[in-house]
Amino acid sequence: MNPSWRISRLEMLGPYGWHKLDTETLLYVKDKLASFETMTWAEILVNSKKFNHSVDVNDLCSIAQARLSEIGQDDIDELVSLRLSGKERVWGILDLGVLTLLWWDPEHEVCPSILKNT
Repeated sequence: MNPSWRISRLEMLGPYGWHKLDTETLLYVKDKLASFETMTWAEILVNSKKFNHSVDVNDLCSIAQARLSEIGQDDIDELVSLRLSGKERVWGILDLGVLTLLWWDPEHEVCPSILKNT
């Protein structure tokens, strides 16, 4: 199944709001999401699991967990993280093949990686 997107829950303000994107970055994100549309969810989340994956909400930073509660989404178990570049991520809720986009995370802050052996 190819991905599709729902944008009704985009966080326009707040710590991971889309208001931070300039025109150039928004076009970049659009192109990246369009490239995902040529793939299946299996290719995105299984074959490319190192970069794109589900994340348990308990593993999110405290700000992200609090934000989920504030927007009435504290009943979900996991979010999906799509990697656009080294740090840049798009976060959303996957349901029946549709990713409801929530957050723009340009600095990889929603769920920071802990590097091994550091």
